[in-house]
Amino acid sequence: MIKHTDHFHGSDLEKIERIYGIKKEDIVSFSANVNPLGVSPKLRSTLASHIDAITTYPDREYTSLRNCIAEYAGTEADHVIVGNGSTELISLFIQIKHPKKAVVIGPTYSEYEREISLGGGTTLYYPLKEENDFILDVEDFTSSLNESVDLVVICNPNNPTSSCINRQTMRRILDVCKRYDIFVMVDETYVEFANNMEEITAVSLTNYYNNIIILRGTSKFFAAPGLRLGYAITGNTDLIKLINTRKNPWTINSLAVIAGEIMFTDQEYIKETKELISSERDRIYEILKNHPDFKVYQPSGNFMLVKLLRSDITSQDLFDKAIRQGMMIRDCSTFPFLDNKYIRFCIMSREMNDKLLSCLLS
Repeated sequence: MIKHTDHFHGSDLEKIERIYGIKKEDIVSFSANVNPLGVSPKLRSTLASHIDAITTYPDREYTSLRNCIAEYAGTEADHVIVGNGSTELISLFIQIKHPKKAVVIGPTYSEYEREISLGGGTTLYYPLKEENDFILDVEDFTSSLNESVDLVVICNPNNPTSSCINRQTMRRILDVCKRYDIFVMVDETYVEFANNMEEITAVSLTNYYNNIIILRGTSKFFAAPGLRLGYAITGNTDLIKLINTRKNPWTINSLAVIAGEIMFTDQEYIKETKELISSERDRIYEILKNHPDFKVYQPSGNFMLVKLLRSDITSQDLFDKAIRQGMMIRDCSTFPFLDNKYIRFCIMSREMNDKLLSCLLS
């Protein structure tokens, strides 16, 4: 395993605006991984009529919202914890578990390492290998675990590789971790975009394992990063009590509660999102898969990782080329185990996807 110390938290639109002279409002972000449909029309039309909700405190237990999430996710309401974005819940969980040594499957989101470090812990990365198309070798991974590890962190589907671990594999990991008294934190931020979501999500495993917590939010799939509504699912009742005890009351405002109840029941929007992402992801993958200048890895999320095969082009070159045409992609050179030959971009509308493909392939 390798210890990694560099951190990167994404491109800064204000900085890009200053350097390139492009108004941030004119930049289409292919790096944010947010649903291109934007806010649900049902949410947009309904939320305004509930503005009076801010005149009262929300229910401290968030009973109605938790019931709604439980129905949506396929779990028990008592297993659901809500928070001010999944980031708050990650922070609370790390503070409570206080891991001295954590293993993170990478390359992945840097916030996990940051929170572990703030708690005084050490993060080791287990690298997904390019020669395996960034698909986890579960036997090799589990053989690297031992009693010195307190926590395993898995983003599933993973960002930025868009690879995934199915439930059977997750069960194998949980069994080994149980043997060594290791807790497993699974970030399922992008699982709703996956075609085979039911084969990937580990929610049902929370009924049988008490060493797992699953994190989700509304920022990506429901295009609501500013809402700051996240939730966690775990069958560990002691952990639920500790998190709820440590969590500040009313961390979710009244409008966010109402918005959540609308979003999780908006079947038309959910269906439209899944159909758009699935069809465009497959179409783009097929185009790039057959191009000699690129290697594209089978994506499960609403984004894909691409390796540049030409020796005379770097990820910064393509970032620069795209941003000058008003499109921001992710230069992945700052992720651990990746270099300046990797880019990541998310699925947008067909029109914008075609524009980006034209830029990349020309």
